[in-house]
Amino acid sequence: MVDFSTSKLGRNIQALSTDVAKGTTMQKYTILPGVKKLAGENSIVCHKQNYAYAVFYCHATTTTRAYVVPLEGADGVNTKAVAVCHTDTSEWNPKHLAFQVLKVKPGTIPICHFLPSDHIVWVPNQKST
Repeated sequence: MVDFSTSKLGRNIQALSTDVAKGTTMQKYTILPGVKKLAGENSIVCHKQNYAYAVFYCHATTTTRAYVVPLEGADGVNTKAVAVCHTDTSEWNPKHLAFQVLKVKPGTIPICHFLPSDHIVWVPNQKST
């Protein structure tokens, strides 16, 4: 994972993931002030796979922006989540669930989502903006 990420982004990178405390229940969250855009539009995203040991599927993304988003849960717990916005969806399948839910067409708006806590995003290690 590290070798793949550094081969695509260089050696000056950082790994981020959504931070959720153990035992936190599924709940509604409110976005708090202080959203931080991470450097660059290139990133590596690693998705945990369901195996008996740690296996990740990693891929490079070139038309995305990553953010760290502070959240407050309905129970008052604060956490930080990683969000990824796909800025060019023009090549996506028009039947993709995101387009159905948002009632939009490919290439019209960025599609953003939070990453689960067991996924990792690697980005250039530059100052957040």
